[in-house]
Amino acid sequence: MYEQLINAVIPAGSKIKPVELQSKYGCSTNTIRDTLLRLSKIGLVTFQMQRGFRARETSPEKRSDIAKFRVLMEQEGAALSIRKAGLDWEIRLNTAHHKLSHIETLMTKHGLTDEHLLIWSYAEFEFHDALISGCTSDILIETHGHIYAQFRQQFVAQERDFGANYFESIIHEHATILQAALARNEEACKQAIHDHMKRNF
Repeated sequence: MYEQLINAVIPAGSKIKPVELQSKYGCSTNTIRDTLLRLSKIGLVTFQMQRGFRARETSPEKRSDIAKFRVLMEQEGAALSIRKAGLDWEIRLNTAHHKLSHIETLMTKHGLTDEHLLIWSYAEFEFHDALISGCTSDILIETHGHIYAQFRQQFVAQERDFGANYFESIIHEHATILQAALARNEEACKQAIHDHMKRNF
């Protein structure tokens, strides 16, 4: 269900009925409700008494607000990682970038298919999570994960231009973030994160 929400398979604002999901996933209604309540705490689902659960509404304003907050978190997490993290962090970041770059290069050639969308979502999160993973703040990492999921839900629901030019641009942007991080250049890394996200403001 998490994957369906962040990739906008469940349309924004649509009602989510625990009884229908019970038969789909083969578990109890209480388990479904508990899962939906956890997803509401992440911010992917809303809940109102008498109205039930709905996938969170999306809007350009909401996307912009989340994107700006995500930038602040990633900039701080990356800066702390640059100062504190060692070789293990560099290896993790390099590995995550290699995987992401490979997937984005494939999509430059073949376009974004439904099959690739989930793989891309996880690979991109893995890279940005690796970027801040050396910050030594568990609360920052956890909160960033929630904000990333909210952003992805907003982004996929609204973005329509996933052509080759789009992926060529973000391949370059991710590479710029990586290079600045590995060079231990905080200001350049912060700027690269901002430049990567500014199309969403």
